[in-house]
Amino acid sequence: MKLKETLAAKIEAARPRTTRLLKEFGGAKIGEVTVAQAIGGARGVKCLVTDISYLDPMEGIRFRGHTIPETLKHLPKPKGKAFPFVEGHLHLLLTGDFPTAGQVDELVDEMHARRKVPQYVFDVLRAMPRDSHPMTMFSTAILTMQRDSEFKTAYEKGLDKLTAWEPMYEDVLTIMARLPVIAAYIYRMKYKSDTHIAASETLDLGGNFAHMMGVKSPYDELMRLYFILHSDHESGNASAHTTHLVGSTLSDAFYSLSAGMNALAGPLHGLANQEVLRWIQGVYDKLGGKVPSKEDLKAFVWETLNSGQVIPGYGHAVLRKTDPRYEEQRNFCLKYLPNDEIFQVVSMLYDVVPPILEEQGKAKNPWPNVDAQSGVIQWHYGVTEYDFYTVMFGVGRAMGVLSNLVWDRALGYPIERPKSLTTAMIEAAVGIK
Repeated sequence: MKLKETLAAKIEAARPRTTRLLKEFGGAKIGEVTVAQAIGGARGVKCLVTDISYLDPMEGIRFRGHTIPETLKHLPKPKGKAFPFVEGHLHLLLTGDFPTAGQVDELVDEMHARRKVPQYVFDVLRAMPRDSHPMTMFSTAILTMQRDSEFKTAYEKGLDKLTAWEPMYEDVLTIMARLPVIAAYIYRMKYKSDTHIAASETLDLGGNFAHMMGVKSPYDELMRLYFILHSDHESGNASAHTTHLVGSTLSDAFYSLSAGMNALAGPLHGLANQEVLRWIQGVYDKLGGKVPSKEDLKAFVWETLNSGQVIPGYGHAVLRKTDPRYEEQRNFCLKYLPNDEIFQVVSMLYDVVPPILEEQGKAKNPWPNVDAQSGVIQWHYGVTEYDFYTVMFGVGRAMGVLSNLVWDRALGYPIERPKSLTTAMIEAAVGIK
């Protein structure tokens, strides 16, 4: 018998065992966790520590203890702009303190000095097939820069555990300074006929990214907001946990972040925003290519649910209210693009979907999450390439996961190594012979 056929038979025999364990013994304890938690991805198991952010079920993400509205209010803003410096948010995540205007200016200058991307990085990107996924390019570019890691060099010379955070910090600032340049380069190379726009010597990170993308204001305001909102989400989400896990082996920030970005590229994680936009546009097209009535939209939502599908962008594993990240993006849309027809559909869904999900009774949280709207705004400003959305997510998320990495080394966290059990061991523990 061929290997694949043999394996298929083994898989068919194993599936009922796992199904039975979850269905009949999900609540049974094995050690300190339940069977359902062990098989179900350790969801809800409290075994990670981070002070960078916390996901409150009723208030949403808290950055260093501050809600999103508080964070946006107290961070310094560029002159004449409505949204804060991304650099100021990085300062907050690293230190726990809101920076002064002077501290932000100093960090902006520091990031300017570090942002020159080595030519070999561009050479590697240009050697890749042009139809490579932009997240593949993004992760590869990060990994390519590893040759210059200060943490790697310090370790080779004999790393002092008490000062291990210092070379990690240096790598983190360098990475954060270069990521917007790399992301914009990938975008222009793939989607804009390989025509590039040099970085400005005066603009902040969010403004410079919009400039290098070639998108006019207020896109700069959007990206300041976008990067901040996507920066961190506790340490248990896949990209944060992967970065932490790889970093716990004393891999440097380049290895660790590249791995984290590979996790972010999954459709159950960072790709969700493009799935939501695709569904919303499908709604728009199927209902006649115009803004539908609420009754038509209600009927379409019910049709989607009755067919066994979910409503993309609605529901959250932890939150029990509307995601504040969604609310901030909604406020942006109401201010800058209230007449955009796709946004009008999104806005109507906000009125229509939650009551239907509550009536259906299956969703613990019937409210929209951050993905319900983020892609729609990008589309409005002409960034219509779905595949690129996760790269922008990655630029923002890097701030949080890298800040965690600095603190992992500062506090000397050990290598992560949970214990595994075999299916037979779990069956024995719950009394299955």
